[in-house]
Amino acid sequence: MTTTYNCTSDDQRTEGLQHAQRAISEKKCIVMPTDTVYGIAADAFSPLAVTMLLASKGRSRQMPPPVLIPRVNALDGLAADIPADARALAQAFWPGGLTLILHAQPSLDWDLGETKGTVALRMPDDQIALELLGLTGPLAVSSANRTGQEAAQTASEARLQLAESVEVYLEGGFRPVKGTAALPSTIVDATSTPFRVVRQGAIELERLREIVPSILGIGETIPAEAPGVEDAMATPGDAPIEVTEASAVVDSTQESVKPEAPSEAKPE
Repeated sequence: MTTTYNCTSDDQRTEGLQHAQRAISEKKCIVMPTDTVYGIAADAFSPLAVTMLLASKGRSRQMPPPVLIPRVNALDGLAADIPADARALAQAFWPGGLTLILHAQPSLDWDLGETKGTVALRMPDDQIALELLGLTGPLAVSSANRTGQEAAQTASEARLQLAESVEVYLEGGFRPVKGTAALPSTIVDATSTPFRVVRQGAIELERLREIVPSILGIGETIPAEAPGVEDAMATPGDAPIEVTEASAVVDSTQESVKPEAPSEAKPE
């Protein structure tokens, strides 16, 4: 039976987190607040649970969810060959609205969909989310809405779309603050050099470049004559060299950018 818990109440918060932990262990889906919008979550290491998450949203394996983690040091357990600049971005913007696409640890026994060996990782800046992640470990999380609909900013909005496909709804109030726009996380492909923003969101490009000056924004390419990526970024008309896109698909908690449409900004 689907249950909603008001997590602004201490008693219901404790009970709700415990129920959500049990639901995750039983390979069921839950809805949780994050610092951006609400997300539908499932056990990242259960193919059945991930399949249920995708079915609840009405999406295919070609749009796999990202993974939320409780700590920065969880990076090394889930990703391989992590560049120093990716670590620097994580240290600067986690917890927060930045998703990093990295090469997945090949030894991990999981199936998030058609990721082609990559994984999208984020540490959210939300106390309820972090408490839950501390109980469950990494979770596959996508924005809590049916594909093509607006991302939910409360658990009650999510329930209108996802209904009984979710076991537990954790209501924590508006995410972000009521009256503000629901911005998804900014997604950076860190699997190739230079890094590239594949969705612009909560973290502005200028802030990213304070940490990694060579990072490319959406639509920017490297001029063919450029001796190195440190030179000025060019626009698409400047005799570009192709910049490889990441194969992971990520969503609005976020976080969803299709490989064939990396500039898509609408949460799904």
